[in-house]
Order: sequence, then C-alpha cells, then structure tokens
Amino acid sequence: MIQVASNCVGCGKCVGTCPFGALSLVNRKAVPNASCTMCGACVSVCPVKALSLPTAGAEKKDLSAYKDVWAFIEISDDGKTQKVRPVGFELLSKGRELADQLGQELCAVVIGDGVDKYFAELSSYGADKIYAVNSPAYHDYNTAAYANAMVSLIKKYSPSVVLYPSTYIGRDLSPRISSELFVGLTADCTGLSIADGLLIQTRPAFGGNIMADIKCPDYRPQMSTVRPNVFKKVVTRPGSMAQIVQEIIPVPAATGKVRIISKHFDENAAQDKLDEAEVVIAGGRGMKDRAGFDTLEQLAAELGGAVGASRAAIDLGLKPKEKQVGQSGVTVAAKLYVACGISGAVQHIVGMEHSDVIIAVNKDANAPIFNVCKYGFVGDARQLMPKVVDAVKKAKNK
Repeated sequence: MIQVASNCVGCGKCVGTCPFGALSLVNRKAVPNASCTMCGACVSVCPVKALSLPTAGAEKKDLSAYKDVWAFIEISDDGKTQKVRPVGFELLSKGRELADQLGQELCAVVIGDGVDKYFAELSSYGADKIYAVNSPAYHDYNTAAYANAMVSLIKKYSPSVVLYPSTYIGRDLSPRISSELFVGLTADCTGLSIADGLLIQTRPAFGGNIMADIKCPDYRPQMSTVRPNVFKKVVTRPGSMAQIVQEIIPVPAATGKVRIISKHFDENAAQDKLDEAEVVIAGGRGMKDRAGFDTLEQLAAELGGAVGASRAAIDLGLKPKEKQVGQSGVTVAAKLYVACGISGAVQHIVGMEHSDVIIAVNKDANAPIFNVCKYGFVGDARQLMPKVVDAVKKAKNK
C-alpha cells in the first residue's frame, strides 16, 4: 500500500482525494488501510511530498513455491443436460503445452455437482491432476461461492498459472479472484507462451491495432482469461486417468445474499450458439437491411449453421449484440465461415480467423477480408447470396 513519511503534517488533502476511502487521519497523520490500490492519486496532492508509492522491486517475494498450470473448467447447463464447455478442453490443450515447457503439472479445476463423470474426458486432454469441489451446494453458479472455492484452492496449492475461459462465468469469476489475491489478470488473451519461465500473455490492444505481450514477474499466480475457439482441442492422453484430489469447501453463509429463484432457457438461443457452430454465415454493412439478413438466415438453415454479424451491422440494428463476431463480440472457429458484405476490419478478423475455410463476398476488390479468406468473390452480396441459397436447395434436392 501507499507509503507515508514522517514529515506528514496531517493536512487531510490526501484523505479527500482518495477515490477508495483508503486513507484516514490518526493522530494528525495519514494512515492507509487495506482498501489502498496504490493508484497514486494522493501522491500528487500532498503539499509536503510525504506520500509515495513503493519502489518497484524493493520487496521481492519468494515465488519458488508456486508451480503447475491450472485450467478452470466451466460446466454448461442448457436446462436438460450439463456438460463441460468446449473451451475447457481448449484451455487444457494449451495448458498441456505450457506445463511441458515449464516442466510442471497440468491441473484441471472443476467445481459443481456430480462432476466425477467428467474426470475421464478431462484426463484425456492432458490433465495430470484434477482438483474437484463436488457438492450439491455448487449445482448453480454463484460468484461468491465459486470465488471462495477457487481462492481457497489457490492459497492451499499455490499454482504458478491459472487460466479461465472468457465466458460470462469466466469474466465474472476471474476478476473477483484477482482482487482477493491481489494479483494481475490479463483478459481476452489470443496467445499464450513461455519465455524465461514467465507466462507471456498476448492480447489485442489499442482497438486491435497492435498485439501486446503482457507478463507478471513479481506476483503469483499469473492469471489470464482466454476466448473460446482461440486454441485447438487436442486429445493428448487417450485412455489415461489423472490423479483426483477431492476437496470439501463449505459455501460461506454470505453467498445466500444471492439466490436463484427460477430459470428460463431460450430453446432457440441454446440451439444457435455462434461459438459452437460448425458453419457460420456472417453479414456486414453490405447486407444493408433485414431483408439481406433474411437471405443469410435461409442459407444458414440449409447448411445447419448459425448467423453472425460484424460490428457495423450490429450498430445498424440488423442483429442483436450477442450475434456480433469480433474483438468485442464472439470468437468463432467454424469449419466454414462465410463473410457477406464484411470489409474485414482487424477487430472482426480477430474473431473469425481461426475458422478452417473462410469464404468472402464483397464488392470492393481491395477489402481486407480477401487477405484472410481461402475463397473470395468480388460482387454485391445482396445480389449473389439469394442465388447461392437457390443453388444449395437444388443440390440438396437432387
């Protein structure tokens, strides 16, 4: 926390400036408390220069006890069945690579009710060890309960790296853990690697115009969230079984402040998940109106796929926000991705470049989308796509 020198005169300017209420006057001297985030706002207003931030590197923490790569495994629930979200296998696949480079173990962490049925599949994706918190009390996701369980496990076993999915749950859970442990968290990583024993966390920055490499040399664990469909799923140990570590962690009474009264599942939304679709038909500004997207819906129905949209189409109100593909939307890794009337801004490319086959239709021959597609067609997508739908229907009827 902030450091207070002996020449503090107790003027109180720092107390009023602190946005977190982390300073108070005790015997006419500023005293920081645990709410201090070391933002430095108080340092600049002190008239006698009595406040200062700790000197970087002044106090080095022994990090030798921290080892192993952990992947938080999210369990999805569509109202009928529960299963491991595919991004969990992606985290394990990448985690296996990182753990091998570090010479450490790969561990899966799974919290829920009846999670033992997932052990064999998690083991096949390379997990050496599985930490399981298995109780009916964890049947439904609760931020405080899950965060308490994860913090308890991390404090007990001291992992070096912890990976979370960039899902609704992962994005809700990981910052809570980060703040409780007072460690960093790099969000929405698109690349992970090891250099000099440190985790190098790569993510888009400055609106996607550059890729930033972020590292955390002084604190543990090193924590990241990773978007679904960024890394490939690889079964590295078929038929193997990881070591199972069962942990009993009671749910704190305070978690009862938030209770699930009832659940409603949208059947159509559950069947039309962009991040899990093998075929994605995406439209951009070039589709112009809802009639243009109706054509894409028809094509998606014929191919058994889902319809996505670029940021421009979302801003025009042609599709809801949850259908956005790109840096600030969903990341997809479809077997077939068809980009219709999408120019190909870098923010959109980040969200679909991992697809196997990319087909682009755009009337601008110089559109950036043609730099990443396998097949490109120069033309008006609004005129071309109805013909494609007819051709697909005829082919299916033969």
